[in-house]
Amino acid sequence: MEPLVFSEDLLTRQPPRGIDVDTTLAHFAIITCLVDPEVARLQLHPRFELDLIYVDGQEWALVSVVPFVDQDFRFAHIPWLKWRFGQTNYRMYATDTETGEHIAWFFGTSLASWTVSVPRFFWKLPWHRAHIEFDCVFDNTLQRYTTYRMQATNSWADAEVELTDTGQPPTQLTGFDDLESGLVLLTHPRKGFFYRRDGQLGSYSIWHDRLQTTVGSVKSARFDLLTTLGLAEPGEALHVHSVLMQHQTDFTIYLPPHRVKSTMR
Repeated sequence: MEPLVFSEDLLTRQPPRGIDVDTTLAHFAIITCLVDPEVARLQLHPRFELDLIYVDGQEWALVSVVPFVDQDFRFAHIPWLKWRFGQTNYRMYATDTETGEHIAWFFGTSLASWTVSVPRFFWKLPWHRAHIEFDCVFDNTLQRYTTYRMQATNSWADAEVELTDTGQPPTQLTGFDDLESGLVLLTHPRKGFFYRRDGQLGSYSIWHDRLQTTVGSVKSARFDLLTTLGLAEPGEALHVHSVLMQHQTDFTIYLPPHRVKSTMR
């Protein structure tokens, strides 16, 4: 993989318009696992190539579970109308062969709000209703979490995870030649692609500033979706690559999502 950098283009925010959304995310974590590339490819549209790293002499794909709380999900031009809900995204990392961009490929999203019906039915997004609970305590003096637990139930992707937080920024990411390349790939994909609920290829884009993450670790975790897709073995511990945590960050989501025409099927 070529070295990646936080370029001006990646960090430049396009002003929201229309029905674009601004939201402040809390309890944001990126829990990344090493998975078998052959199994991961089965979930990916052929337009994309997996981003792979070598760890212990073996090639791996990277799959992340990303839980957070939308504190004030709001349309940029109707800022007084707000929603708060828990959310968990499931994604892996790939390169768009048509543009050369590094992107996030989404398996889907769990969302703890009735508002999930809007993207699910109008835009055919692979978003699913769930009950999600966060039990998190952030120590402002220590600048780290002393408690971080999340549980998702009654959903297509039941999950539970408990994390610990060092409060220290990452100094390296296994399998990457340099830290910045790893952070760009794992924390800063601007475009997301997915299979819509009607089977068509879909996409949307987001913006956020460079994340200021700390290094965490998994105390315990169960992600049923990874087992269902064959990306993790039932009853076995996850092959965790890294845990990156941030107490709060602002996101802009450019809407609506759109169908993507591709010559590859």
